[in-house]
Amino acid sequence: MYSEKVIDHFTNPRNVGEIENADGVGEKVSSSCGDRMKVFLKVEDNIIKDIKFQTYGCGAAIASSSMMTELVVGKTIEEALVLTNDEVAEALDGLPAPKLHCSNLAADALHEAIKNYQANRG
Repeated sequence: MYSEKVIDHFTNPRNVGEIENADGVGEKVSSSCGDRMKVFLKVEDNIIKDIKFQTYGCGAAIASSSMMTELVVGKTIEEALVLTNDEVAEALDGLPAPKLHCSNLAADALHEAIKNYQANRG
């Protein structure tokens, strides 16, 4: 049912936690299942230098959060802003159809954190 990458990112999630004095914070909640993701960014010279997440949800939601962080650390804000939910799912070698909404939270929470970062700079 789940790919090896999903299982790996669920059992060994990367970048879990919180960044104190984060440059940007974003949160999304799934209306369909109640899963919740919160993303914290540390940005230097327009590059995501550190990213952490807190996810309350199923294994697919945790795996999606973990993979999303790996996909964007070291990227520019502009590069991270175009990350799609489909790209997160593809990087995990797919998710079962009933769990695709979990990958949707990861990119959406990232985008919220970037919007928050941009608003704080303004």
